[in-house]
This record gives sequence, C-alpha cells and structure tokens, in this order.
Amino acid sequence: MYLPPQFAESDEAVLRALIEAHPLGLLISTSADDLLANPVPFLVSVTDGTTTLRAHVSKANPQWRHIKDGAQVLVVFQGADTYVTPSWYASKAEHGKVVPTWNYAMVQARGAATVHEGPEWLGQQVNELTDRHEAGRPAPWKVGDAPEAFVAAQLRGIVGIEISVSQLTGKWKVSQNRPEADRRGVHAGLVSQGDGDMAELVGLYGGLQQDKDEK
Repeated sequence: MYLPPQFAESDEAVLRALIEAHPLGLLISTSADDLLANPVPFLVSVTDGTTTLRAHVSKANPQWRHIKDGAQVLVVFQGADTYVTPSWYASKAEHGKVVPTWNYAMVQARGAATVHEGPEWLGQQVNELTDRHEAGRPAPWKVGDAPEAFVAAQLRGIVGIEISVSQLTGKWKVSQNRPEADRRGVHAGLVSQGDGDMAELVGLYGGLQQDKDEK
C-alpha cells in the first residue's frame, strides 16, 4: 500500500479498533495460477502480543483450497471514507489551485494462514462471531437456538481460516496534509452533510480537537 508518512497510523490498538468496528475484511490470496479475493467477517484477538484473525468460509468457496498452511495472505479492512470537494477548502478562494480527493481510514493485515476443518474450532469461531454481533440486541440469537443436528450439518459445510498477523499497516488519509484553514473547511463541510465519523477523524488527526492519544 502506498503510504506517505503523514498518513501512517502505527498504534496497533487503533488498528485493531478499526477491525473490530469494520470486521468485514477482503481476504486476498494467491496460488500458482490464480488470485482470489473474498469479503469475510473476521474476529480479531491478541494473545502473547500476537494479533490473530479468525474467520470461516463456505467449503464450496475455492479460496481455502489455495491457502496451504503457512501461506501468506492479505486482509484489507475499510473504515470510514468519503469524497472531499475542493469547495470546502479556504485555499480555493485564495488561488483556486485545488482538486477533489477521497478521505479514508484503512488497515491491511498480512500473515501466515492456517486452515481448520475440525468441528470444535469451527464451533467456537461461529459461536464467538455470532455472540459478538448479537450483543446488545433486545433478544440476542444464539447458535444453540438452532437444532443441534442442523448446526452440525452447517459446520460440515464451512472451513475455518486463522491468520497469525505478522504486519498491521494503517493508513488514515483524513486531510491532515492540508493547511489548517482547509482542514477546518473540510471538517465544517462534513458536519454539515452529516458525515460525523469522517468529521471526527479530520478533527482528531488534523489537530482541530484534543490529541488522539488523550481521547
């Protein structure tokens, strides 16, 4: 990923937080004669300082057959993003030398993948994934609500993928490279159109709010 220094985010807690908030990652793998990419919801965890991603795919999905144990894969997680009009820049009125751009926050995770077909691993992953996204609902659905034989059959139709992450790379391109007056214009424009998530990032990384380490 092209990563100018001013857009680099290296705080692993911040990177994992984006994954947790936007868990649908694009899983990318290669084989001798193919390149595959599939959107997959992931769980992220940290054990003994190592970040791990866990997911499952349909057994009918050919990608898992391309991922031999130890194969290197890439997972891309997309956070908030938005179009930025040059009309928001104060510098537009000053000299007019401005162009549109796109703001975004993104995390890329690289690491060695392991394939799991055992029902114990798959059952744990499916239960954790379900509980994670059912939490907070008035009546959370649980895997155990479905008939046991039905669940067992469903588990036989999926394959688990576990990735030991060796590199997390974060890119927060949120107008922090613009002059302060332009950053303030972008922030105000985003607020006016109701884009609170990106407005918060522009304010935070652009020095318009409290320092992100104190947030």
